[in-house]
Amino acid sequence: MSGELGIRAVAERSGIAAGTIRMWEQRYGFPVPERTPSGYRRYAEADIEALRRVAAYRTHGLSVPAAIERACATQGTTDHPSIYAAVLATEGDLQRHVLSKPTLRLMSKAIEDEAIARAAAPVIFGAFQQTGFYRDVAPRWRRLAAAADAAVVFADFPAVRRVAGAPVEVPIAPDDVLGNEWAVIIDAPGYAACLLAWEQPDRHERGGSDDGARCFETAWTMDPTVTRRAAEIAGTLAGRADRKLGAQLAGLLEDRPLAIETPAPALTALTNRMVGYLEA
Repeated sequence: MSGELGIRAVAERSGIAAGTIRMWEQRYGFPVPERTPSGYRRYAEADIEALRRVAAYRTHGLSVPAAIERACATQGTTDHPSIYAAVLATEGDLQRHVLSKPTLRLMSKAIEDEAIARAAAPVIFGAFQQTGFYRDVAPRWRRLAAAADAAVVFADFPAVRRVAGAPVEVPIAPDDVLGNEWAVIIDAPGYAACLLAWEQPDRHERGGSDDGARCFETAWTMDPTVTRRAAEIAGTLAGRADRKLGAQLAGLLEDRPLAIETPAPALTALTNRMVGYLEA
């Protein structure tokens, strides 16, 4: 049995009351303890780490369900990982903004158009949630793919699909955390840009009449090291759907130099301030 800790020990080490842990288990199905033959709960070290992550996300204002989702997404053994959470877990200095979908679309377009204009032989990834959202911008992504060493897009496609001159389409399962995210990742020797967003739970229906009111917690950077990490995570996810594709992406990213141009931190800070004013 991998679970060796009782709930009292878990409560002491996680800082979360035993009654709260029991309530989360009953209400949200988290955490999931093992049971002894006599019915006692037994937890593993990984459960403590997950509970600590939930507590940390709660201090940043997330609701309990959202904090649990984020904590599970960052867990190393999860079958449904998150690009956003995996990058933010190691890059705590990235500033986050809550942006509306129209603003996020404009930022994505700017990054994509700059890549078309100046990125030589990039490796690119995009996460679109739904197939229809990707089809809306597919012509631009075909232009990106035409000049790319590799291009991959994630959405709720029915299957992995390769079309000449277009990005490889990689499906997102209904229970994948990535289905709640937005991403544009450009990794080229002379240009790096990474825009990652996580959709906040709300009342707005995707693709509905109030689709533009949807909001995303968003972070972005032109740091080549952070962009490479995001690309590696995205490549790993693609490899889960298609092993050959994953190996190809891993090889490309392993051999490629980091972007030569590293923008001054003041550039990112200025962009953050400008977007903050736009969303105010």
